[in-house]
Amino acid sequence: MDRSATSLAQLYEEVGPSLLAYLDRYLRDRHVAEDVLQETFYQAARYPSRVAHARSPRAWLFGTARKVVATVLRRRKTTQRLPQELAADERVVDPRIEVVERALGELPAAQREILGLRLRCELSYEELADVLEIPLGTVRSRLHHAVRYLREKLVSAEL
Repeated sequence: MDRSATSLAQLYEEVGPSLLAYLDRYLRDRHVAEDVLQETFYQAARYPSRVAHARSPRAWLFGTARKVVATVLRRRKTTQRLPQELAADERVVDPRIEVVERALGELPAAQREILGLRLRCELSYEELADVLEIPLGTVRSRLHHAVRYLREKLVSAEL
């Protein structure tokens, strides 16, 4: 096994599970998520120099997966909805969850996406900038506005 194949296998072991989990939640279809993961790593194997020269290989993989998802969705001509991740009985336990879910659904798509990548995938601000191909200041601004909006909704709900 050559050096690039070894590093790609290591990258798959390190990033693959979290990337698949993100894709599974985002697409709400395990089979499509697995296909996107496979295509993402195919792109990494096809262009090893791009991965090697990336500021963060992890961010490069998330960014590539994001582009593959866009292609898949465009081909399927579907719209993406916010996933319902919590079981109904969990919502009964804490009424704030319903308020947060509703508020998340009201966020602009760009803020909802960046918040999900930050919280679920634990990407750094720099990685988010790379994945989304936006300036670091825009990352900070979108996160700030998303968190402020959620906080305001929780406060106004008085829960």
